[in-house]
Amino acid sequence: MAYTFGFTLQDWQRCYQQDPHSISSLLAAHLDAIDQQDNAWIYLATPEQLQAQIEHLLPNYLRNPAALPLFGVPFAVKDNIDVAGWPTTAACPAFAYTAEEDAFVVAQLKAAGAVVIGKTNLDQYATGLVGTRSPFGEVSNTFNPAYVSGGSSSGSASVLARGLVGFSLGTDTAGSGRVPAGFNNIVGLKPTKGWFSARGVVPACRLNDTISVFALTVEDAFTVATAAGGYDADDAYSRNNPQTAPASFKTKPDFGIPATPEFFGDKQAEAAWYSALEQLKASGATLHPVDFTPFHQLAEQLYYGPWVAERTVAVGEMINRPEEMDPVVYGIVSNGLKYTAVEAYQAEYLRAELTRQIQQTMAQFDAVVVPTSPTIHTLEEMKQEPVYYNSQFGTYTNFTNLADLSALALPGPFRADGLPAGITLIAPAWQDRALACFGLRWQQQMAFPLGATGKPQPTQPAALPDSSDHVRVAVVGAHLTGMPLNFQLTSRNAVLVEETCTASHYRLFALLDGPIKKPGLLRSDSGAAITVELWDIPLARFGEFVAEIPAPLGIGSLTLADGRIVKGFICEPAALSQALEITESGGWRNWLVSQGSK
Repeated sequence: MAYTFGFTLQDWQRCYQQDPHSISSLLAAHLDAIDQQDNAWIYLATPEQLQAQIEHLLPNYLRNPAALPLFGVPFAVKDNIDVAGWPTTAACPAFAYTAEEDAFVVAQLKAAGAVVIGKTNLDQYATGLVGTRSPFGEVSNTFNPAYVSGGSSSGSASVLARGLVGFSLGTDTAGSGRVPAGFNNIVGLKPTKGWFSARGVVPACRLNDTISVFALTVEDAFTVATAAGGYDADDAYSRNNPQTAPASFKTKPDFGIPATPEFFGDKQAEAAWYSALEQLKASGATLHPVDFTPFHQLAEQLYYGPWVAERTVAVGEMINRPEEMDPVVYGIVSNGLKYTAVEAYQAEYLRAELTRQIQQTMAQFDAVVVPTSPTIHTLEEMKQEPVYYNSQFGTYTNFTNLADLSALALPGPFRADGLPAGITLIAPAWQDRALACFGLRWQQQMAFPLGATGKPQPTQPAALPDSSDHVRVAVVGAHLTGMPLNFQLTSRNAVLVEETCTASHYRLFALLDGPIKKPGLLRSDSGAAITVELWDIPLARFGEFVAEIPAPLGIGSLTLADGRIVKGFICEPAALSQALEITESGGWRNWLVSQGSK
C-alpha cells in the first residue's frame, strides 16, 4: 500500500470519494509502510492511536463530506507541538512529558478530518536552522544525504518532501518553517503571527513563535492553514484578522529584492537566485533593488542580543541541567542569562525603529523576494562551524517575525549540483492569501516536481479556498477599470478578479443626471447578459465603500452567467423612468464607446 506516498490533498480526496470506507485499512497500511528506524520521526502512532482518531470520522463524513475538507489525510507534527496522549520531547528526552490535550491547531486540523500519524525530529528546543542538534539523530537532506535538511523543523520537512504525509506542521521563529522548505523543494507557509494559536506549543521565543505548514503545493499549504488558523481567546498572543489586506497582488506585481545579495561565496546558490529572478520577470513582475541594511540589522538582533533571553525563559529549569541538553543549544540559550532588563528594553526600542524602516520600504511594493537561504552546508561542515554556518542560513529569515511580516517559501530553480534552492516572498502581516495567490502562479509556471517524490505538479487548475475575509463585488459602470470612480476600490485594497457577464435577465440604463454618468442595472423577466468586472474588497473596507454609493444606486445580489451569486450594483426602479435604456449595448463601456466617450 506504499502507493499512497506522495499523495497531495487532492489525491487523498479522490481516493476517499471513491471509497470512504477504506480509511481504516488505507491509513493502517500507510503507517505500516513507514520505516520505524527513520530518524526524521521521534514517535509514530500505534495502531490503536490511529484507529482512535479515525473511528468518529467516517459517520461524520458520510453525513456531510464538505464539513471534513481534510478527511483521512495523514499529517505529521513537529515534536514541540502537543498531541493528546502522546509524548512531547522538544528533542530533549529529559524534558519529555505526555500531553493532556491537543494543541489548538492540532485540534482544529483533527476537526477538519486530518489524522496525526507521527511526531517529528527537530533541533532541540527549536533552536537552530540546521536539523543536526538533536539526540535523536541528524536529519539529512532528502536530495543528498551528505547535506543538512535545514531546521529546526527538520523532520517535518523531510517526511513531507518524501511524501510520507499529506502535510506537516513545523514552527517558525527565525526561519524554521522556511529554510527546511528551501533545502527540500517544498512549500513552507509562515503565517502572520497570531493567525495560528500557539497554545500547546513548547515556546522558543514566545513573542515571535508561530506554527508553520509544509506541503507539496501552495494550494495544499493554504488549505491546511485555513483549517488550522483562527482566533483563540486562551492564547494571549492570538489575534483576530483585521480583514483589511488585499486578496492578491496585481497581475504584474512590483517586488523588492536585495540590492547586494550575500551568498557567502556560494556561486551555485547565487546562480540559482539569478535564475529565479529571470523567471520572476518572465511572470510579469518588476523587480526593484532595495537597501537591505535595516533587514540585516534586525536579523542580527534575534540571536546576537537580549532577544536570546526569551529562549532562556522558554527552557525553564532545564537551563540548570546543561549535561542533559545539546551542547550547542545550551551554549546559545545560556547566553540569555548575561543580559539585563535595561538591555532588553533597549533591544525592543531598536526592534521597533528597524521594523518601521522595513515596513516603510515594503509599503512601496507588493512584496519582497529573497533567497530562502544564501547557502547550504554538509553535515560534516556543520560540525566544524555549528553556530556561524547556522547564522548564514538565517540571513533572509531572522527578521521576519521581529518585523511582524508574513512569508511563503517556494521551490526555486535548482543548483547546478542538484540541490534545491528556494525563494521566499515576504509581505506585511495578514497578506498570507495574497502571497499564496502568487505562489499558485509561480508553481504552475515553474512546474517543479513535488518535493523529493519525483511526481509532477498536478495538472488540474489550482485554487485557494473561498475567502471569508473579502467580499466579491460586481461593478458595471463608473467603478470599472479606468473609470472615474475606480479609485474607490483601489484605494481600499480591492483587486480585480476577472471580467465576466451577468445572467441574461438584466436590463441596463444610463443615468444622465449628475456630474458623472452612471449606469443603472435592473433585474427583469427579459433582458440580456451585461458585462461586469468582479473585484475582491477586504471585508473591513466594504462598509466604507457602500457608504459612498449615492441614491438611487445600491448594493444587492447579482446572478452571473455561470450561476454564481455575488454582491453588485443595483438601481431603484423608480429612478429609471427618465433614464435611457442601453441594454442592447451589452455593457457600460460598450455604450460609452458608441457615444464617442471612453
